[in-house]
Amino acid sequence: MWILRTVGQPTETTFRLLPGSVKTIGRATGADFILDEALVSRVHCRVQVNISGDLDVVDLDSTNGTFVNGTRITNARLVPGDLVKVGRVELIALKDQD
Repeated sequence: MWILRTVGQPTETTFRLLPGSVKTIGRATGADFILDEALVSRVHCRVQVNISGDLDVVDLDSTNGTFVNGTRITNARLVPGDLVKVGRVELIALKDQD
């Protein structure tokens, strides 16, 4: 299972991704993972765990972009410890072996 956890926020938020799951991140109530923060688009990006267990992130034409380790991406494969920035919110990618 993959975990995305906020970094440096007053309240820590954790999102869990099971194998085969596809989730959206954004500030809209229709997003799977809601980040109601400045500069986050309504449906900002998509994260998915593919069949081999890798975690991919895809920007969904967000206004302010999605960044991985400081680089703006259209899509990227994450490894544990990568930092994903959505608006002003930074999330760390962690892999739980359980």
